Amino acid sequence: MTDFSARSIQNGPRNEPLFIAVRDEYVEGWRVVVLLGALFLVSAISQVDRIMPFIMAEAIKSELRLSDTQVGLLTGVAFAVCYSLLSLPLARMADRGSPRLVLVACILAWSAMTAFGGLAASFLMLGLSRFGVAFGEAGATPAGHAIIARRIRPERRGLAIGLFALGIPIGTMVGFAAGGAISDAFGWRTAFIGAGVIGAGIAVLTFAAVGSTPPLAAPTAGREPFLRSSLHLLKSEGFRWLFIGAILASFAAGPFYAFAAPFLIRTYGFTASEAGLAFGLLQGLMGILGALVGGRGFDRAVASGTGRVLGPPGLLFLVASISAAGAWFAPVGWVSVLLMVPTMLSFSFMLPWGFGTAHLLAGKGREGMATSLVMVGSGLLGPALGPLIVGLVSDAATAADLPNGLALGLLMVPIASLLTGAALLVANRRVAGVLRQPEHMIPA
Repeated sequence: MTDFSARSIQNGPRNEPLFIAVRDEYVEGWRVVVLLGALFLVSAISQVDRIMPFIMAEAIKSELRLSDTQVGLLTGVAFAVCYSLLSLPLARMADRGSPRLVLVACILAWSAMTAFGGLAASFLMLGLSRFGVAFGEAGATPAGHAIIARRIRPERRGLAIGLFALGIPIGTMVGFAAGGAISDAFGWRTAFIGAGVIGAGIAVLTFAAVGSTPPLAAPTAGREPFLRSSLHLLKSEGFRWLFIGAILASFAAGPFYAFAAPFLIRTYGFTASEAGLAFGLLQGLMGILGALVGGRGFDRAVASGTGRVLGPPGLLFLVASISAAGAWFAPVGWVSVLLMVPTMLSFSFMLPWGFGTAHLLAGKGREGMATSLVMVGSGLLGPALGPLIVGLVSDAATAADLPNGLALGLLMVPIASLLTGAALLVANRRVAGVLRQPEHMIPA
């Protein structure tokens, strides 16, 4: 069996090692459970803090007298740009130094800024607090993945990444349910401050659970320019296709999450609570299933030694493209919801496969950087532009008296899903070719 995770990619005319190894100190037994439990809580509270303004938007808007445009700036483009671009330098810090310290510092930073948001008296103050939250959360995933790479054995890493990603659907459900309930009972400011306090407690737990992370075995590699490291990785044909797939997937995910519930309300007469329950519950269940099954599947694909580590998510996106196209024109509401299920599953299922493959291609000691690059692909263009394009198409169709204008705009979801599946299948072949060639690999 080939242990891809214990090797480094060769690059350059002299076949010099591009990436070097780190000295591994894996945790065992109950410490694995404690470590992964702490990382899960980090992921969950990060998602809670990120999405709370969505459920509290009306209350915040009313009290601070904001416009819809201002609310959109707080929750959309500004956060996406800040979150995506700041992940790059924070990932570099995690790879070069202690991912434990980077992660804990990030948790404390976004928790403090979340609590600060509860004290905001104006759009400017609340906007600054959201930028602070984006700054802190930008480093959470790269640092978390760097910790997993250094502390979890290679044969368990796919599942570990899946458990870490499990915090996204769980955090979303908790954020919407608990955030809404606390906001209704005590006000949105109390919810923000409470979330910040909980985050600080999780930071202390994480510091104790992670323990000391081993340093890079060769300090000179840690001084390699970040831009050079990133460009070398992007020169890999397999990684380029994975990066393209991440961008295309974001153009499916962004509009899907922004407009699926309004579509059910407008087209089938769902109430807000009915749409929230049907969509939110299924999305949470599919997120859990996709993260766990995807993580275990990735581990098995790596253990097979074939190097084909992107085929299953690619095929699932092709299935999702067909079902999503049917969802927008289904005869009744419950059929539409059921046809959305493969799309919900595809997004969470892809996470351990995509991040795990990026780690294999980057090599030891560069997992944070690889994660950050994938985050830039998935978090920058799609979330910022996808919903805007769907909204423009919907408005134009409605102005032209075309029926079901929002459904026409949402056709972006199956189109982007189809292209994502195709890109991942191409990446699957290219990555397998790299991972199976001994001349591109050396022992760590």
